[in-house]
Amino acid sequence: MGDLQEQLATLRRKIRQIDRKWAAPRPATPATPPSLPEDHAPLHHFVDEFMSGEVVETPEGTHFETEKLYARHRRHGSLDISVLSELPEDLLDALSEGSVPAANPSRWAFLDTETTGLATGSGTYAFLVGVGRITPEGFRIRQFFMRDFAEEASLLSALDRHLSQFDVLITYNGKCYDQPLLETRFIMMRRKPPFARLAHMDLLFGARRLWKLRLESCRLVELENQVLGVEREGDLPGEMIPYVYFEYLRTRQAARLAPVFHHNAIDILTLACLTAIVPLAFRSPENAPLHHGADWVGLARWLMKAERREEALALLRRAVERGLSDDLLFRTLWEIAAAEKRLGREAAAVAAFSELASTPNPHRVAALEELAKHYEHRERNLVLAMEFTRAALELEDSPALRRRAERLAARLARPRSRRLL
Repeated sequence: MGDLQEQLATLRRKIRQIDRKWAAPRPATPATPPSLPEDHAPLHHFVDEFMSGEVVETPEGTHFETEKLYARHRRHGSLDISVLSELPEDLLDALSEGSVPAANPSRWAFLDTETTGLATGSGTYAFLVGVGRITPEGFRIRQFFMRDFAEEASLLSALDRHLSQFDVLITYNGKCYDQPLLETRFIMMRRKPPFARLAHMDLLFGARRLWKLRLESCRLVELENQVLGVEREGDLPGEMIPYVYFEYLRTRQAARLAPVFHHNAIDILTLACLTAIVPLAFRSPENAPLHHGADWVGLARWLMKAERREEALALLRRAVERGLSDDLLFRTLWEIAAAEKRLGREAAAVAAFSELASTPNPHRVAALEELAKHYEHRERNLVLAMEFTRAALELEDSPALRRRAERLAARLARPRSRRLL
C-alpha cells in the first residue's frame, strides 16, 4: 500500500504542475455559492465553457466537439504543413503492398484516441477521439469528447457520420489498439462499426522498418522528436491521461482536460507529418528523405524482402558511405556480399567476403567459409580453399569446418593423373 500511495502522491504533484501551466484566470467567486436544485447537475458543462467548441446533439443524446486548424503556412518541426496537401494519391500503395488504394489526401482520416486504460476489452472507453484531415487551409483536427459515460452513444454516432467522408484511415498502432477498441465500443452500443469500408494504413510498421536500427524506441513522441525535431513543452504523459479523465469526472474541473486535448491534437498532427515521410521512403527509395545510414539499411532490408535486390544493394552501399556503427557495418557488409552472391556476381561477392575475412568481426568465420566454397567449387583451387578453411578453423572449431578440411585434404592427397602426349 505504501508504494501505491507514493505513486498517487507523485501523480497528484504532476497534475498540480500541469494545472498551473494551463489554468486560465478565474473570476472571483462569492463566499457562498448560489444554491441549486437537487436534480440539477452542477458543473456538467464546464468543459464547453472552458474551451472553444460546441455541444453537439444527435439522436442518441449530446456530447462535446471542438476543432483546431493548423494553417498551411505553419511548420511542425522540420516539415511544412503545406506539404500535406501536395502528397500524391498513390503515396500509400508501396508501403501497404497494394492494400490501400489511391485516394485524394483530402479523403484520408488521421485518427487517434485517448482512453480510460490500455486494454481493448469492454471495460475500456475511448472518451476522446480525434480525427485529422488535410484541407486547402491546412490541417484540421476535430475532437469528439464525452463529458460523461452516458454520452458515449452520441459520440460514436457523430464519429460514424464524420468518418463517412473518408476512404482511408491512417493511425499509429491503430490496427492493434485504436480500431479494435472503437469496434468494441460500437458493438457495445449496438451499432455497426464504420471501419469495414475504410482502407487502414497503420504507420507504426513502416516506421519500425525505417528507424528501429537507430532509435531505442519507435513511440510516436520519440519519432516526433528524433525525426521531426519537435520538443513538446508542457505535454501530459500518456500514462497519466486516464487518471486525469477520472479526476475530471470526479471534480468536474475542466482546466485539467486542456493538456489531454492538446496531447491528442499534437499526436494527430505528428502522425500526418510522418505520413509525408514514411510512405514516401517506400514509394521512392532512391529519393527517401533519410539522413542516417541505419535508416537506409532498414529501408534496404524491406526492399530485399520484396525481391528488389538491385535497389536494396544501392541503398546498402549508400548506408556504408554514410557511416554505421561497427556491429551494423559488418552486418551490412555481409548482406551486401550475400546479395551479390544471389545475383550471381561472383567477383563482387568475393571482394565483399574478402573484406569481411580480413578484419575481426562477427561474420569473419562465415566469410572465410564462403571464400573456401568459392575457391573449391568455382575456381577449382583446392590449395586456396584449404587455406581459407584452416584460417576459419583457427578462429572457430566446428564439425562442418573439420569435415570440409578433411575432404579437401583427401582431395589434395590424391595423385594427379598425367596427361598423355
